[in-house]
Amino acid sequence: MSFDANAKQAQLQSLVDTVLKHAREKGASAAEVAANSSHGITATVRLGEVETIENTSDNGLGITVYYGQRKGSASTSDLSDGAIDEALTAACDIAKYAAEDPCAGLPDENLLAKEWPDLDLYHPWQIPVEETISIATACEAAARSYDPRISNSDGATVNQDEGVGVYGNSLGFNAGYPSSRHTISCSVLASENDEMQRDYWYSTARDSRDLESVESIGRRAAERTISRLGARKLSTRSAPILFKPEVAAGLLRNFIGAISGGSLYRKSSFLLDSLGQQVFPEWVSVHEDPLKPGGLASAPFDSEGVATSARDIVADGVIQGYVLSSYSARRLGMETTGNAGGVRNLTITPNTESFEEMLAALDTGLIVTEMMGQGLNMVTGDYSRGAAGFWVEKGEILYPVEEITIAGNLGQMLKDLLAVGNDADYPGSIQTGSWLIRAMMIAGE
Repeated sequence: MSFDANAKQAQLQSLVDTVLKHAREKGASAAEVAANSSHGITATVRLGEVETIENTSDNGLGITVYYGQRKGSASTSDLSDGAIDEALTAACDIAKYAAEDPCAGLPDENLLAKEWPDLDLYHPWQIPVEETISIATACEAAARSYDPRISNSDGATVNQDEGVGVYGNSLGFNAGYPSSRHTISCSVLASENDEMQRDYWYSTARDSRDLESVESIGRRAAERTISRLGARKLSTRSAPILFKPEVAAGLLRNFIGAISGGSLYRKSSFLLDSLGQQVFPEWVSVHEDPLKPGGLASAPFDSEGVATSARDIVADGVIQGYVLSSYSARRLGMETTGNAGGVRNLTITPNTESFEEMLAALDTGLIVTEMMGQGLNMVTGDYSRGAAGFWVEKGEILYPVEEITIAGNLGQMLKDLLAVGNDADYPGSIQTGSWLIRAMMIAGE
C-alpha cells in the first residue's frame, strides 16, 4: 500500500483550511482543527507460524470551536464531506450551550511556531509482507532457541507505521509534518518445576536502521524470562531499592504528572507551589528536548501550534518550570511551556558509571524490574505498588522475587535518590538509567 506523505500533508492542510472557513461561516469567533492520516503493516508470528497480518489505514479529524469563551469539540474518523460537516455542527452546538470559561481560547499568536529545523522524523520502512514475516520469525526463533526452558511463546511482532499530522487554527497557523515509527517485539514463556514465567523485550525507532537486531531482541526477551525462574517471596522489611530503567522511567513520568498544569490548577498534586523549590538532590537535572533529531517524541510545535524548545525542567535539584498548555497556564496565571500534548524526550543526568557500580552501592536490597497496579496518590504522594525483581546481598544478585509490595512517598523518594546509572537501555521517549532509592518498605510474607 503506497503512502505519499507530501501529497497527504497538502491534502490535510487544505482540509483544515476548509473546516476553519466553515467554522467562521457558522459564527465561531475562533477555531482549531487537527487532522491526521496514517497507515501501517503489522505481522505477528507465534510458534513459528503466522498468527496475524494487519494492514491498517486510519484517519482522524478533531475540531474545536469557540463562541467567545464558550468551547465545543467534536471528532470524526470519517473524512467525507458529510461526516465533517456533522462533526463541525456538533462542535458548534456544544459551544453555544457551554458555560463561559475565561481561560478558554487559542494560544497567544506570538507563541506560535514560525520556523523550525528538519527533525528527521520520517523514514518509511518499505519492505514486503513476506520480509516482515521473516523478521518476526527470526526474532521469535532467537528467543525460543536460547534455552530449553523456554516452553511457549506469545509471539514476535513487527510493526511498520507512518503518517502525517496537521494542525491549524484561525490565527493563520496551518502546518504539519510526516513521521514514522517502527517496532519489533517478542514475548516468551519459560517453565521449570511447575513454575511458569513470562517476559518480553522490544525495540522501537523512527528509522528501521536504528532498531536492535532481531537476534538481540529475541535473546533479551528470553534472558529476561529465564532470569525470573525460581522466584521467591520476601519477608516484610525496609531496604534500599534499585529501580531498573524500565520502572525508573515510570517514576519520572509520575513526577512530570505532579508538575503538570491539570494537577496544579485542580490543586491535586503533592508538588503544588513547588516552582523554584528543591525536590531532588542537588546533582539532579531533568532535561526536555523536543527538537532532538529523530527523537521518539520530537515535535517542532505542540498540539496547539506553540513552538517547542529545549529546557531544563529541573536543574541542581530545583524545579525550573512546570508542564503547561495554554489553558492550564491561564488557570495558573502563567504562560504556556509548549507542552500541550505532554513532555517530549526527557532525560535525567546520570551520576554513576555502570549498573555494577549501582549494585555495589545498593549492597543489600531489592532490584525492581516490574511494577503492577496503580498505587500513587497524586494529592499526598503516597506510593504503594506490587513489584517483582531480584534480591541482592553484598552487591551480588541472589535470586528473583515476586508477590511483594513496595511502599513509600514519592516526594520523599525523589529526595532520597542516591544515584542514577548510565544504563539507560530501555526504549522510549523518557531516557533514564536505574534509580537507587535510600530505603522503602517491602511488604511480603
